Amino acid sequence: MKLNPIRRRLLGTLSAAAMVALGATAVSAQAQTAIKFQLDWRFEGPAALFLGSAAKGYYKAAGLDVTIDAGNGSGGTVQRVASGAYDMGFADLAALMEFHANNPDAPNKPVAVMMVYNNTPAAVLTLKKTGIAKPSDLTGKKLGAPVFDAGRKAFPIFTKANSVGNVTWVSMDPPLRETMLARGEVDAITGFSFTSLLNLEARGVKTSDIVVMPYADNGVKLYGNVIIASPKMIKENPAAVKAFLSSFTKGAKDVMANPDAAIDFVKARDGIINVDLEKRRLRMAIDAVVASPDARAEGFGQVVPGRLALMASQVSDAYGTKTRINPDTVWTDAFLPSKAELNILPPVKK
Repeated sequence: MKLNPIRRRLLGTLSAAAMVALGATAVSAQAQTAIKFQLDWRFEGPAALFLGSAAKGYYKAAGLDVTIDAGNGSGGTVQRVASGAYDMGFADLAALMEFHANNPDAPNKPVAVMMVYNNTPAAVLTLKKTGIAKPSDLTGKKLGAPVFDAGRKAFPIFTKANSVGNVTWVSMDPPLRETMLARGEVDAITGFSFTSLLNLEARGVKTSDIVVMPYADNGVKLYGNVIIASPKMIKENPAAVKAFLSSFTKGAKDVMANPDAAIDFVKARDGIINVDLEKRRLRMAIDAVVASPDARAEGFGQVVPGRLALMASQVSDAYGTKTRINPDTVWTDAFLPSKAELNILPPVKK
């Protein structure tokens, strides 16, 4: 079919416009910096802090193509970021310190770039029927936890702060920890407060029958989980690290303002979660370690040098590391958003 000159020019113009649009899309795609991010654990309530920014498009708007994967423990996350399998991750600061001190010659030691859990979630949990009411009552008792559990590894710090004598440890896989306590096979366990408490409830234990002794409330002021980045990422694309932290902070503010709604982001990644349970877990995590009194005093995302140095010394001793931990090599605040942007903690509950 023969086209008249006007129609031919119109189609040519449309074709040119289409080519420009395609070109713009290609440029936009190229401009997206890919970041592989690994969590410390499964897709549970606290993961909403990271998933919220992805669901709302904050990472994408900052020029980032962020992939968020579940983890299987902080130690594994640190190792995978160190290996280059992941660019960034979320892990216990003590686990990061341990990696640095036990691998002094490792070429790619990850660095903490933002504090998220200002206090360690580690706690000792027991049942009222054991007669254990305070830390010193643990002396001579049988405690259970996986060998890699953060609370177990830091237990020497807890014992020193609370004059606890010798205890006997029983090792098990994570799914059996709360079961063994509920059955009376151990007298107490260590674990994350907001995880083990809910796990005990799920096993039929009444909340009123559970005794929780958070490390942070019993003289152990260890920092908890941080966002870490690989040295390669920091060196080659510092702007992307900064953009990630800014986007995360924006999303975390939204999540803390409306935690219940944020569980939808978690359910989108794991459709079989117990929604009500994860709502509670997220709220407990926010109250206990993200918006804790210490976090409000120090400021979200930040650390106090003296407290960081003390933790480095305590972890060196408790973990029996090969070399002493240098706090200056595990942490940097160079990529943090402004203090105004970091002002995201919800109002204090009355």
